[in-house]
Amino acid sequence: MSATAPPAPQYPDNIDAAVLKVAGVVVLGAIMSILDITVVNVALPVFQTVFAETPDQPLAYSTVAWTVTAYTLALATVIPLTGWAADRFGTKRLYIMAIVLFTAGSALCATATSIEMLIGFRVLQGLGGGMLMPLGMTIMTRAAGPHRMGRLMAILGVPMLLGPIMGPILGGWLIEHYSWHWIFLINVPIGAIAAVYAFFALPKDHTEPSESLDVVGVLLMSPGLALFLYGISSIPEHGTMNNPEVYVTMGIGIVLMLAFVWHSFRPQHPLLDLRLFRNRNLTVSVITMFMFAAAFFGGLLLVPTYFQSVRGESTLDAGLLVAPQGIGAMVTMPIAGALVDRYPVGRIVPFGLLGIIAGMFALTQITSTTPYPQIIAVLFVMGLGMGGTMMPIMTTALKTLTSHEVARGSTLLNITQQIASSVGVAVMSVILTNNLKESKLAGPAMASQRDPSLVDKIGGQAVVAKGLADAADAFAQTFLVAAILVTLTMVPALFLPRKKEESHLLDDQAAPAPVVLH
Repeated sequence: MSATAPPAPQYPDNIDAAVLKVAGVVVLGAIMSILDITVVNVALPVFQTVFAETPDQPLAYSTVAWTVTAYTLALATVIPLTGWAADRFGTKRLYIMAIVLFTAGSALCATATSIEMLIGFRVLQGLGGGMLMPLGMTIMTRAAGPHRMGRLMAILGVPMLLGPIMGPILGGWLIEHYSWHWIFLINVPIGAIAAVYAFFALPKDHTEPSESLDVVGVLLMSPGLALFLYGISSIPEHGTMNNPEVYVTMGIGIVLMLAFVWHSFRPQHPLLDLRLFRNRNLTVSVITMFMFAAAFFGGLLLVPTYFQSVRGESTLDAGLLVAPQGIGAMVTMPIAGALVDRYPVGRIVPFGLLGIIAGMFALTQITSTTPYPQIIAVLFVMGLGMGGTMMPIMTTALKTLTSHEVARGSTLLNITQQIASSVGVAVMSVILTNNLKESKLAGPAMASQRDPSLVDKIGGQAVVAKGLADAADAFAQTFLVAAILVTLTMVPALFLPRKKEESHLLDDQAAPAPVVLH
């Protein structure tokens, strides 16, 4: 006997109150998740001082950068599990659980008394945050239907665009007027409201477990990534790769990841479906995304730290100075999204990359006295480039996949972006820390920017000025590495489609929703 498939639900053409109510839940969750990624960036110099044993010996930048790396690593770990868990437990229950987990992690972060505690609690926070966006997209697809997804994406794009702008400003304002604890505590009331709102606004859904969990894949990939990144981040502490803590952990991590690649072709439903790399467009897009994200997001983290550590700006002012980059992205992201529907992506992305390349090379000339209008202009240009790069890369990767492959393809893109961000942050912090170590004056001079009473102890203003010049040069050399990496990204970008291709996506209710990168 064959069962008759239930008729597809009918949706109105207009955006009605029912779908806006659901969209409100998803936007609230997205705001928490995306803001938290950017809001912590401006707090890194504060963490260097707050958790240091003595005021004149701040923690290494590579150490506090783990507060970002741990969060993104947790995101990358949990994203592949979200689809399986949604089938197993239902999207509504899982979404509320993700909000509660993220909120609890935020509250615990505010109680941290050491950098190790903070890093641990950031992992917990990331496990919740990583599920919010993919689950939100699934919920929105079911509520809106395929014909209204474009307009709903514009609503969901608001927190994505405002995150890079408001995150640093909000983080700076909270730290300056209250304390660093409030960049995490602010999530508690928002999370409580979002959980209650979700309970009443989201419709009940039926759980239909369809795929078994790839337990072996989870056990290979998660610790493999963690050990590999730990090894990279340990290099500055030892000053060399020739140390067991570095090469043993990196080696074990690489072996586990290679074992995962071998294993992923065996189960019917692997944690990451590497078979999709048979699709040329997806392969080129993933390579381009990895190189771009590692260079761009690794370099992006350095900017607020430069403003605070070298120029002596407050966290709030540093956030305001970084905002032009987000504004630039806000200008070009919707334009690029519209152009992708009309022109081949291979004729769009290279122009976006050129803006980022120009900006990165301009930052290689940065000094301790570079005029702010010049830096702001550079950041704005880089933002324009970012808005014209990420959305088109993601779109072209998914357009030529069939409808049942979209969810798995978007998972690969999410994992790529998160891993690349983690690797970029780790590598750039390693390079910056090593560059700063070459000058004995750079560290004390930057410490004097946070505590002016140290100026006389260091040797006076002239010595401080020399140390700050050395520190700025260390940042410039690190930006050079990022600039070279972005330039190399142009190679795979030139292989992106340069002719109009037909989409294989089916306009039906069965098509899974793509997961938005964040």
